[in-house]
Amino acid sequence: MKSLFPKNIGIHIRVLSAAVFLISATTFTMGYLGVNIINEFVTQRFNQRIDFMAQYLALNSELGILINEKNLLRGLADNMLKENDIAGVDITDHTDNPLVTVSRDIPGPFASVEKKVYLTETEESAAWVSRLAGTRDAHLIGRVKVTYSVRGIKDLSSQMKERFLYIALVLNMLAGIIFYVVSRSLVAPLISLAETARKVSSGNRTIRASAGNTPEITRLAGAFNDMLDSLAAGRKTLKQAYGKMARQETLAEVGKFSLMIAHEVKNPLGIIKSSLEMLKTDLNIPKDNILLTYAEEEIVRLNTLIESFLMFSRPAKPRFDQVDLNQMLEQVVMGFEIQHGGNGLDICCDIPDTPFAAQADFDLLSRGIGNIIKNACEANNKTGVVDITVEVVQDKWQLFVTDQGKGIKEENRQKIFEPFFTTKATGTGLGLAFADQVIKAHGGSIRVQSPPGGGCRFCISLFSGTHEHMIKVMEENGTYSGS
Repeated sequence: MKSLFPKNIGIHIRVLSAAVFLISATTFTMGYLGVNIINEFVTQRFNQRIDFMAQYLALNSELGILINEKNLLRGLADNMLKENDIAGVDITDHTDNPLVTVSRDIPGPFASVEKKVYLTETEESAAWVSRLAGTRDAHLIGRVKVTYSVRGIKDLSSQMKERFLYIALVLNMLAGIIFYVVSRSLVAPLISLAETARKVSSGNRTIRASAGNTPEITRLAGAFNDMLDSLAAGRKTLKQAYGKMARQETLAEVGKFSLMIAHEVKNPLGIIKSSLEMLKTDLNIPKDNILLTYAEEEIVRLNTLIESFLMFSRPAKPRFDQVDLNQMLEQVVMGFEIQHGGNGLDICCDIPDTPFAAQADFDLLSRGIGNIIKNACEANNKTGVVDITVEVVQDKWQLFVTDQGKGIKEENRQKIFEPFFTTKATGTGLGLAFADQVIKAHGGSIRVQSPPGGGCRFCISLFSGTHEHMIKVMEENGTYSGS
């Protein structure tokens, strides 16, 4: 069906035009009918008034016509002329012989009404008039004719039409203004919604549509915002999926590189280290030889780096057994206390005496938590205090490791658990990544906090619940392999 409006005409103009047309058509139609009805009513009442005056004149003219008293009749006619709109009066006898004719000059057009004058009914008067007049209608003795102007009715009708036209125009203008405001308030949210969609298509993913001022617009804006939220969630999920894929690709490349290092570098390093030991014995080289000591330290550092690569490149598959997490943590902390004892680093522990049994791999979990504590000791530059606290809430075991270092910038908090990301000059970027891998493999979580006093705090959460609960958390973390 062909539209009444061109395609480039907006909904606001279409609705406003249709409303103005309907209002105008309704107003003029009702006004036209109203003016005609009122005009007919006024004309009818005016004619009734003239008819009543003519009938009154006929009744009063009976005696004057009977006795042919023209002065009396003229007086009646003159009194009649005093009425508005009366232009002339004619009084005749039963033979149409004029008795009185009076008139005055007033604007026309004119109309007239004629009334017969009858004699009052008595037997004697009727016989007498019949003999005198020689007419069959014994009661008819004369006629009166009243001529009147209808100019007043015409002027009144014209004034009514003009006033209606002015009132109709004013009402149409007022209705148009009101409807324009109402239509604007209805269309404005749609325009805003279209503008929001345009901005979204231009790349602004954070903008949302306003609620609007009607329930329908509110529902439409809500559905539009839900769609944008769903798209945002989908993009976030897709980004996470791409991140996981990139991580898996990175791990695969690390695995290949680690195997190559293990074959091409680790064995030669072992030979070099054994050769140095033999040289020291054969050549009686002192143990405090600076060059030899430096070479041995570099060999150890390279060997540690290779082991880190190998450990991270092979995803941990925990062998779960009943483990007391508090006892395990005490053993890990004891090793760091022995290592850093006497060099200015103080490790403060608050570990409950009550055992906390959980399904865990003792070796893997010890190394993962050890990396967190080692990171805290290095952040303190091996001085100050590293605070280690354990809190137990029902089946949840929480470990807090707090250092007094420089802390971690907000933009780096999501990156510190990524492989090879490090802010240290000599770090490999694999320690925290390995810890995150181990914690998630145990169905736990690890997060970073900024304590009020500065530094950094790592929070590790593990559970002592059933194996099914651990599998559920591991599936959410993406670390459950089904074995």
